[in-house]
Amino acid sequence: MQPIRNIVVLTGAGVSAESGIATFRGPGGLWEGHRVEDVCTPEALRADPRLVHRFYDLRRAALADVAPNAAHVALAELERSWTGELLIVTQNVDDLHERAGTHRLLHMHGALRSALCAVCGTRVAHTGPLPPGSRCGACGGAALRPDIVFFGEIPYAMDRIVDAIGTCDLFVSIGTSGAVYPAAGFVEWANDRGAATLELNLERSAGSGRFDESRLGPASELVPAWVAELLAGQ
Repeated sequence: MQPIRNIVVLTGAGVSAESGIATFRGPGGLWEGHRVEDVCTPEALRADPRLVHRFYDLRRAALADVAPNAAHVALAELERSWTGELLIVTQNVDDLHERAGTHRLLHMHGALRSALCAVCGTRVAHTGPLPPGSRCGACGGAALRPDIVFFGEIPYAMDRIVDAIGTCDLFVSIGTSGAVYPAAGFVEWANDRGAATLELNLERSAGSGRFDESRLGPASELVPAWVAELLAGQ
């Protein structure tokens, strides 16, 4: 196996679940009893903007009641101590990675504490309620919406993600279902590159067979142990 210098880490809902954040696909994943189609599509936003805005307002407010867990903390330690290249790509829209101290981070599905102008594309930090019709400070349009990549929309920073996977020596997927594309295809891109691939998950994902190795268990246990192992060998 080639020496490991450049690492790409993909994190999913399983990383934040132990902090008390619900997932789409895990037990209890129907947030407030709503289907994904009712709250996470462009069609839903057009059909019932009050419902969609309220849904994300409540999720944004709920961030005040959660904290990073040991998995978030371990990844922040990896960032501080790893001497090679590292990029953490998260499918999560919470800010627990940032609160743990991670900076080399891409939110491919958007962020709860951000608002997006549907007219000019400006993104601004936003922590409170975001009623329908909120005005953009950049263009004045009444078109601010949750800065969330809805189903059917293109995830953020795909060019950077593709470039990073194209030069990585190790791709690690943590707490993902392996069922949502394009993220579910990242392991294939890494395999094509010849990179080593590792899955850390509570149970085998839909794409588990594509990884060189799968380690099963809670992220709060697996991630600190893997980070300690990696740092000890650098």
